[in-house]
Amino acid sequence: MQVQNSPWLMRGRGAVSNSSGRFEKLNREPVSDGWLSDIVESQVKTEVREENAKHILTRNKSPDIPFDRSINPYRGCEHGCVYCFARPTHAYMGLSPGLDFETKLFAKPNAAELLKAEISKRGYEPKPIAMGTNTDPYQPIEKERRITREILKVMLEYNHPVTVLTKSRLVVRDMDLLVPLAEKGLVRVSLSVTTLDRKLARLLEPRASTPVRRLDAIKLLSDAGVPTGMMFAPVIPALNDHEMEEVLSAAAHAGAKRANYILLRLPLELGGLFEEWLSEHYPDRKSRVLNRLREMRGGKVNDPRFKHRMKGKGLEAELLDQRFRNLCRRLGFNAGEEVLNTDDFRAPVLQGGQFSLFDKLAATH
Repeated sequence: MQVQNSPWLMRGRGAVSNSSGRFEKLNREPVSDGWLSDIVESQVKTEVREENAKHILTRNKSPDIPFDRSINPYRGCEHGCVYCFARPTHAYMGLSPGLDFETKLFAKPNAAELLKAEISKRGYEPKPIAMGTNTDPYQPIEKERRITREILKVMLEYNHPVTVLTKSRLVVRDMDLLVPLAEKGLVRVSLSVTTLDRKLARLLEPRASTPVRRLDAIKLLSDAGVPTGMMFAPVIPALNDHEMEEVLSAAAHAGAKRANYILLRLPLELGGLFEEWLSEHYPDRKSRVLNRLREMRGGKVNDPRFKHRMKGKGLEAELLDQRFRNLCRRLGFNAGEEVLNTDDFRAPVLQGGQFSLFDKLAATH
């Protein structure tokens, strides 16, 4: 059974509320007083602000992820995935992790130039830069903004390795860059496929590409020679976990060579947002989903500790992991290690910069 009773439910949006972030002194939240029956879609149109970023590379030391640096061309994400663990970051902007996260976006138009500057610094050591680790680099506004595309141009020009994770078929637009990057051993692309149930996908990820179009992107990329993988993420107990075999099999058939999964994470405000979503769309499953998640999260809906936050712990989490590994072996996923090329990197020479002058002086001696 599914019901949609909230007078504030927005068609094509993921969150069902817009409460203030955790840093605000006052909590502002719309309440139905009976005078309004709904809120029209035009009242929550997507707004995009430009952010004049000072740095573009984000560094991390987490033992849970296989990269130490990433780029996020955008803050917020119009895909509206209700489970997105990046939602709480919008509170740092004085905005709500709810509807604000998917309707009030920030674009970084100077990202490519900042990347050139950062990888040109003396002593810079090239390692794969991950894109799509926080917000999707191919969310709808990328069609016009093309910031991700400009970043990929920098990667290709200077032979810098990069990985891309997305839920959008828009990634195939940049095949003219991804193919030559692949030929140089510089890129790996993964598509996140959460479910093959289009109805569930529309509720979970309202503005992301449909599951079929994501599988199509995997096939197009793989057929073109771009190393392609898939993410079954997040795994939501009692909601999509039963689809693991079907989703991974479909991705393997499309040409994906690598696979991974992440158990649902609900940090900070996301816990309340996801519970609201369950109450709105799956009230009959809400208790079961949350209770099973708690079983895999040490009695809580979120466990932020390293080595636990991605996969969970306990018997059910161990069985899920064993099931995934057996499935990968059967489908031929993750056979061998894919190491991206760092040997051919050449640092940019910035015109008019101090490193440009240094290089010129060095060349004359």
